[in-house]
Amino acid sequence: MIKVLIERIIAEGLEQPYEEIARKVLQATLQSPGFISGESFRDIQRPNHRVIMVTWQNRHSWERWENSPERLEYISLFAAMLQEPERITLLEPL
Repeated sequence: MIKVLIERIIAEGLEQPYEEIARKVLQATLQSPGFISGESFRDIQRPNHRVIMVTWQNRHSWERWENSPERLEYISLFAAMLQEPERITLLEPL
């Protein structure tokens, strides 16, 4: 099992359109083999900073989703809404 930490900084004023797409991404992720669970957080001190924590069965499952045409299409929609590219960190239990 691995955790994937995704951080996104949304451009000011684009939070609502971002959230609409984020919901669609979540729905698609739920159907991806190896997906276990996911949570989304908003930074209390920086409301345009989003942190997503996703649990996958293994790294292969995550990489299959990460490189899927469906996810890449959604990420291309996000690109114009983000102040900088998303940051992804893969974590494993000790």
